[in-house]
Amino acid sequence: MATFRHGVYGGNYQVIAGRTFGWPDLDAGARVVMVSENLARGEWGSPEAALGKRIELGGANAGWYEIVGVLGNIREDGVAQDPPALVFWPLGGGLFRGQIGRSLAVMVRAPRAARTLVPAIQQAVWGVNPNLPLANLRSLRDMLDGSMARAAFTMVMLSLAAAVGLVLGVVGVYGVISYVVSQRTREIGVRIALGARPGDVRLMVVRQAAVVTGIGVALGLAAAVGLTRLMTGLLHDVRPVDPITYGTVTLAVVAVALAASYLPARRAAATAPMMALRSD
Repeated sequence: MATFRHGVYGGNYQVIAGRTFGWPDLDAGARVVMVSENLARGEWGSPEAALGKRIELGGANAGWYEIVGVLGNIREDGVAQDPPALVFWPLGGGLFRGQIGRSLAVMVRAPRAARTLVPAIQQAVWGVNPNLPLANLRSLRDMLDGSMARAAFTMVMLSLAAAVGLVLGVVGVYGVISYVVSQRTREIGVRIALGARPGDVRLMVVRQAAVVTGIGVALGLAAAVGLTRLMTGLLHDVRPVDPITYGTVTLAVVAVALAASYLPARRAAATAPMMALRSD
């Protein structure tokens, strides 16, 4: 059985399929409802398939109600939370008389900044009724920021930790590979003394480092794809596997690893064979 919330339809929402309530429904006391898109898709596969289906309501208004429309998903718990599955009942008709409270919120759209618009709204309202209070005046940006505050703080901290981890990883990769290649100075000198060309030696060292780097990157990507699934709850309309981010980090690590292997190999190949053989 589906789990959903009750909602009271009293405004204009995006209609995905079907229709909204009409006066004939209210006058006749028709048992009709509308549902949200995610509920329609989860139960019947598509918004169109939900039309004409019936759902049962218990309590004082028990009975079967026909679905006449499907509305777009509505985020009631903030932008950071997934939209809940909703069933909408008509506001009129006395279906929930005495069971729900009513409140009125007015949204004003204007090209002016919110801080300069609030005094004008107050003057306009008090010009009609000076005893009418105005409460909870907020801009849409304030509501969005408040909704995303917790998720935004978490993501900032994770981004800082990821940036520090990336820098430390790049430094560590460069240092380790550079040190390992520098220890092969004698080997490189022997190869050059036996007739190997410096370019071939450099290519050999870089190729070997590329193989090791490729294995490490593949294992790291596999682990990252698995672990980022745990972050799905912190993301809003963002896929946990972002090809651009993964590609950028991969290219950075590979570039650093190749540079760390090429630079010491180039220095060793440019050294005279006798000097390279005498080096520790």
